Amino acid sequence: MADTRDSYDADAIGYADETRNLLGELPEEQDVMALFAEWVRARGGGPVADVGCGPGRITAHLRSLGVDAFGIDLSPRMVEVARREHPGVRFEVGSMTQLEIAEGALAGLIAWYSIIHVPDDAIGAVLAGFRRVLRPGGLLLVGFHVGDASASQSTEHGERWPESYVRRRPPSQVAAWLDEAGFTVEDHPTLTSAARKLGGVLLARR
Repeated sequence: MADTRDSYDADAIGYADETRNLLGELPEEQDVMALFAEWVRARGGGPVADVGCGPGRITAHLRSLGVDAFGIDLSPRMVEVARREHPGVRFEVGSMTQLEIAEGALAGLIAWYSIIHVPDDAIGAVLAGFRRVLRPGGLLLVGFHVGDASASQSTEHGERWPESYVRRRPPSQVAAWLDEAGFTVEDHPTLTSAARKLGGVLLARR
């Protein structure tokens, strides 16, 4: 987790510039967000955590859809950027491996391409933590890269980022992990991800 934090700290501004307008280019992702927001509102609303929020683009979009969203990210620099770009929105430093949120406090939680850095042997504990902070009937939206292997990332100059492994998983495996953690999967579309490669989305209920 320290390597992941350090790599995003190092490129917080560049990452924000690269992804700032990305959602506008991806109508499929917009549709998924709209469905999630609609389901949260239909269940009475309430706070929603964007875990691994980065520079806050998804947090801000959810708020534009009428969701009481706030962001959490491991990288202090990312949180600084998010606060600057989205003044008035709550962002805080924190880890999905140890969420400092009261049990049952959330109406929803989104982890949008943020579990991709979590090793397989830690996923169970992370999903259990997600379930703990969601209220009964609370919604979880997870986005991830689809595949059967991990891919090493490097910069355009060939240098390795510390968080070099981006984990790609079959949707069936992620769904199985959610089931083991006590979630009920409600929907599982496949779409073009933020990286323009095959992405998976799972919408689940506590």
